[in-house]
Amino acid sequence: MRIVIIGEGGHSKVIKDIIDSIKGYEIIGFLDDKFEQTLVKEHLFFAPLSTVSNLLDHFTDIKFIIAIGDNHVRKKIVHEMNIPDSFYVTLQHPSSIISSSTQIGVGTVIMPFSVINADAKIGRHSIINTGAVIEHDNNIGDFVHISPHATLTGSVKVEEGVHIGAGSTLIPNVEIGEWSVIGAGATAINNIPPYSLAVGTPARLKNEIGLGGV
Repeated sequence: MRIVIIGEGGHSKVIKDIIDSIKGYEIIGFLDDKFEQTLVKEHLFFAPLSTVSNLLDHFTDIKFIIAIGDNHVRKKIVHEMNIPDSFYVTLQHPSSIISSSTQIGVGTVIMPFSVINADAKIGRHSIINTGAVIEHDNNIGDFVHISPHATLTGSVKVEEGVHIGAGSTLIPNVEIGEWSVIGAGATAINNIPPYSLAVGTPARLKNEIGLGGV
């Protein structure tokens, strides 16, 4: 499988390592608007995002992955690219542990040493970062970022665009409203409304963060 990585920053380095660890996957280039024109270096191309249509005209067997940590930006790029879901690849690092009953949406990345248990559902273009634990019956929406070593216990619901900070914990049955942020190290023991920032242990609302998405 030939893969084009969208985004050429720190997050893309981890994505590259994951692709390199999977037999039969090959990176052929990077798309990022910091490139004004197409460059070729060491058998890889580097080009602006606007070249997507040209790539699809010339290749019928390529897949894309968005390697950008910001949830808003990932959603914006999906809208701008406007290509069928079939052109996105879902990536799972070989060291991750994923139940056979888990459902994972297109464009989602499962980072090293993460665990996803029975009947969890992960949406599209989400990030399950290094060492995160997603317990049974979780329902994770689209464009979500679960940061390193966060723990989501059983039957947690996380709506679209939520960012769960590093090392945070969500107790069973908690619901996190869309485009909210749970701060690093926080413990959510109550439901969090949409577009909110919650920090501390137990997590308390700090302020509304404004409308998200596109």
